[in-house]
Amino acid sequence: MSLEESLAKLREASAERIPEEIRVKMGAATRAIRDSSIMDGVIKVGDSLPGFNLPNSNGTMVSSNDLLAKGNLVVTIYRGHW
Repeated sequence: MSLEESLAKLREASAERIPEEIRVKMGAATRAIRDSSIMDGVIKVGDSLPGFNLPNSNGTMVSSNDLLAKGNLVVTIYRGHW
């Protein structure tokens, strides 16, 4: 299944679960975000990230520049439990 098909299925399932009043509000909020031009400043696929320091799983600060000096770097963003 393609990403587009998966997203279409997700939208259909949401339409069944989320009341129309809420979906209208969510749509308006999404349009407001898009219209705000905030997306003009986000990092896009293929862009380089600026250097950063983050704690590793042991709490030790790690520099992206130090890691990149050793080879390629993959960054995974975990949003946490909602």
